[in-house]
Amino acid sequence: MAGSFPRFYGKKRGARRTGSSTVASVGSGCFFALALLIGCAALGAVFVMMAIPELRANRDFVEHRARLLDKGLDERPAGDGAVYAPRFRLRFSLDGRTYSPWASYDVADLHDSDRARSERLIERFEIGEDYACWYDPRNPERVIMARGYTWFAWLMLLVPAPFIAVGGVGLFYTIWNWGKSAERRAMLAQQAARRQSPEEPSGAPRLPHVPGPNEMTDSPGTRLAFRLPTAAPGWNLLGLLLITLIWNAVVAIFAVMAIESYRQDEPDWLSIGIVAPFAVAGLGLIGYFLRRLLAGNAVGPTIVEVSRQPLYPGADCELFVSQAGRLKVKSLSVVLLCEEEATYRQGTDARTAVRRVFEQEILRRDSFEIYGTPWEVRAMFSVPAGAMHSFRAEHNRIDWKLLVRGEIERRPPFERSFLVHVYPGCAENTAA
Repeated sequence: MAGSFPRFYGKKRGARRTGSSTVASVGSGCFFALALLIGCAALGAVFVMMAIPELRANRDFVEHRARLLDKGLDERPAGDGAVYAPRFRLRFSLDGRTYSPWASYDVADLHDSDRARSERLIERFEIGEDYACWYDPRNPERVIMARGYTWFAWLMLLVPAPFIAVGGVGLFYTIWNWGKSAERRAMLAQQAARRQSPEEPSGAPRLPHVPGPNEMTDSPGTRLAFRLPTAAPGWNLLGLLLITLIWNAVVAIFAVMAIESYRQDEPDWLSIGIVAPFAVAGLGLIGYFLRRLLAGNAVGPTIVEVSRQPLYPGADCELFVSQAGRLKVKSLSVVLLCEEEATYRQGTDARTAVRRVFEQEILRRDSFEIYGTPWEVRAMFSVPAGAMHSFRAEHNRIDWKLLVRGEIERRPPFERSFLVHVYPGCAENTAA
């Protein structure tokens, strides 16, 4: 690790990429807007065609008595044969006027390929008898023989959810970052940080592409001077939970339809074959989410404190680590590492490559138990002399981290990362 950039970064890319970034933003915005439009249109269609009619039938339709004059099947052609639905010819008087409409069984009027099922519904009614029916007060010619809610109409509301979620979030992010390059966003963040904390430490160097003092936490420690913040997995877990719920909800709709066809002794093997791999993927998402949740919550909080911030190459720093919980620990280690990140363009795609260029184990403990009282340890460490300092640029960055790794009996292993800043070394800072 020298004080200059490794060849990993390649050539720097400048402002000439602004045009392609703008084109990419336009393309992304159009894609997300289209996804949002499709989702909203599909949601509106489901509401208008299925959900709202069911609500009106169960809330607004008026009960009445009518005589059954005739009955039969409404047959319609479909892709793999005909589909059927029962029909009933009724006669009733309302406000001095006689009506003789053809009524459907329910407001959904779903046509089924199972002819026998529709015939069984028809057999329940005898011609010449009087039966209860429900008519639409807006149009008495619209009559149904039964009321109630169907699961299908309401489950279908979940189908547009992935399009709305992806399109809405993506479009918001695209608009929020419209016309802002990475340098512009970084400058705005720095200006906001200066407004919130206008006074900087007097001894802090002002160097280009070096994280400023405002990026460092000023949270005091209980044992040492500074407590380091951890990258909380809460938002990542929330995003994973939403993806898992939406995926499995959509799969459940089609799975229920496939199972229903199987129960009617006319299994749709093509649908079952298509749904099966998606159902397996949904179970995998559930397992992965539970594993992440267990790894994040089964282990107690990890506290890392350092005696100085920022760090300087070659200068010693004291470390304090506290691990809480009720755990049987196979091994627990603290590692100092450095990662280089480069963003580059390959064709029309922007790609990010991350490489770990330095890793040093600071301490390690094996085979111990934590019960009640947190496990605590102190150690000394230092960033290697001549190492590259922390760096921020449009397409390149260098991050130094303290990584706490643990292997727990009967539980998934865990890693918790704590960011530290390394400044360019100088004589007085190294000797301090």
